[in-house]
Amino acid sequence: MPKIKIAPSILSADLSKVNQEIKEVEKYADLIHVDIMDGIFVPPTTVDADFVKTIKTKVPLDVHLMVHEPSNSYIKGFIDAGACSITIHEEACKNPSEQLDFIKKNKTKAAVSIKPNTSLDKIKKYLDIVDMVLIMTVEPGWAGQKFIASTMPKVKELRNLKPNLDIEVDGGINPITARIAYDEGANVFVAGTSIFGKKDRIEAIKEIMNGLK
Repeated sequence: MPKIKIAPSILSADLSKVNQEIKEVEKYADLIHVDIMDGIFVPPTTVDADFVKTIKTKVPLDVHLMVHEPSNSYIKGFIDAGACSITIHEEACKNPSEQLDFIKKNKTKAAVSIKPNTSLDKIKKYLDIVDMVLIMTVEPGWAGQKFIASTMPKVKELRNLKPNLDIEVDGGINPITARIAYDEGANVFVAGTSIFGKKDRIEAIKEIMNGLK
């Protein structure tokens, strides 16, 4: 099993003081998760590449594109803004391998994500290309949703198929659900509300980590 990584999601942070918010957690974070929503693939809209450019941190930026058919130039904007890894959605792209190849050619880690009701079979052909798979544990779009436990067999199957792959889970992650996902094979945990929704963010991260020991 690869190293456990905690990825606080700025979707639940105060974006008007994002660098201050990140500074508070960065010593305890392995990644900073940045959700990008276009209002087409998912109803809400969030920040863009120009906003990502303003983020100041040494922690790798894990950019999650919940975006319909992101073009090469659109993706390049996030690479130039400092993304360390970029995740695209299988459901949002006609031919995900094109976007994944472009990301890899630009010396950036590439990941593919699937929604709770999408079968793992849809992405099996990309497993030798990607650096990570993101299994959504809620319907993408809104922060603070309840963890969907029925997504866990996909995590287990994926871990059996790819023992060394980074498997990320995102949605409803807290100390209890992180442990459930970890036991099935997840090693990268995106947490928004359960970190930035708490007064003591460091204690919140420690609670998640302690639950994985």
